[in-house]
Amino acid sequence: MEKDQKHRLVDAGALQAFIRSVLRHSGLPEADAGTVAALMAEADLQGSDGHGVIRLPQYHKRLQTGGMNPRPNIRVVTERAAMAVVDGDNGMGHLVMSFAAKLAIEKARTAGVAWVGTRASNHAGPASLYARMPIEHDMIGMYFAVGNANHLPPWGGMEMLLSTNPIAVGIPSGSEPSVVLDMATTVAAYGKVKAKAKRGEAMPEGWMIDRQGRPLLDPTRAHEGFLLPIGGHKGYGLALIVGLLAGTLHGAAMGRDVVDFNQDHVTPTNTGQAILVIDLNAFGAPADFKQAVDKLVRDIHDSERMPGVERIWLPGEQSHARRAEYAAGIPIGATIVDELDQLADRLALEKLVCLTSS
Repeated sequence: MEKDQKHRLVDAGALQAFIRSVLRHSGLPEADAGTVAALMAEADLQGSDGHGVIRLPQYHKRLQTGGMNPRPNIRVVTERAAMAVVDGDNGMGHLVMSFAAKLAIEKARTAGVAWVGTRASNHAGPASLYARMPIEHDMIGMYFAVGNANHLPPWGGMEMLLSTNPIAVGIPSGSEPSVVLDMATTVAAYGKVKAKAKRGEAMPEGWMIDRQGRPLLDPTRAHEGFLLPIGGHKGYGLALIVGLLAGTLHGAAMGRDVVDFNQDHVTPTNTGQAILVIDLNAFGAPADFKQAVDKLVRDIHDSERMPGVERIWLPGEQSHARRAEYAAGIPIGATIVDELDQLADRLALEKLVCLTSS
């Protein structure tokens, strides 16, 4: 397939303002639109382009067709000292997970650790957004979710009963960038497949296979095959466990009950997520822990490298570097900008202002 690398640079503030205006037009209250817009722009700012503004037309469509509730009553339905289950009332996942993360942080201050799960939620963007939230409070965050479409069969099977089911962990540090792991339990998240399709790029071998077991490289033919799990059968097992913890435990969708929100814009997804928060103060002085993390980070950086390797990266460092790089402008694919322009025209809104194009 033809490869198109054209992109346009967009100011982060302008991107956030555009997203907010579309969400307001879609029925969200001003404050909620601002919360979601900030998180979506943050996704693009850190390079998670499969989960940022690329999703806006899809979100708008689901909000307009009743697939998502623009004015949800997000509430706690089950609660103990160190846990809670939150019903998102089919609201946008960014709002539901922000609520859940704040509640888990509050509970962890008292209990030392807290688990808050969700049901009746929706796609919430990159997992790292929520794993990072507790870091600002000298806490560790661990996030789990059921993906919003099944793209993974059980090991040795053909029926797609599992999703990418991501895991993210955010660990505070001192002077070094925080250690933030964000990974799907598949070799690639499906959002990356969608981003490749939008940019007209081929997928690397090893992301997907077709139903005859042959490599599938064309992202526009993704429906003809399925994603591969990380580590073979181990990744399948991990996807299953994450789904049980993030979905089944809270009464959310799992297995055949998962709704493919890429194809179905009307049916509520009943997405399940969970965040586990650990307060460093419960284990000792946070400064001591963060100093130890810094030391380990430096030991890894200074360790012997394989020939030809310039640097050893830790989880989260490349996203940290992108935030600094993209401060001058976030690269958004030209085809995505065109789609956003069409959306703005349909809604009679001002178009996204770009800085440059290349």
